[in-house]
Amino acid sequence: KKIAALAEAHNAQIAPHLYAGPVEWAANVHLAVSIPNILMAETIETPFHSALIKTGITVDGGHINAPQAPGLGIEVDEDLARANPWTGDGLHLQMQEDPIDHTGPNLFEGGAPVGKSD
Repeated sequence: KKIAALAEAHNAQIAPHLYAGPVEWAANVHLAVSIPNILMAETIETPFHSALIKTGITVDGGHINAPQAPGLGIEVDEDLARANPWTGDGLHLQMQEDPIDHTGPNLFEGGAPVGKSD
């Protein structure tokens, strides 16, 4: 929030990056509604991410509705999360194909295990 205040003093907008999934998304949504100079809030919408949040965040007409429940305002499906642990060896999820194939579809599923995003 301090960075947003510094940016606002210089008439700059901010757009927090999202790479870690729906719990981080909930935190970003709360940040977005608490500052006047938000440009946009990113989201990664995959069936897997949608299933991880039982309740809380909705998107209506391209606008994110901030959760109203206590805390981050979301209910995480902990059983689904436990059934799909991150088993990679990197600190962060792989966010792109390597090497990148610019001729085909974007296969990134935001960490969803192959075959388990439905």
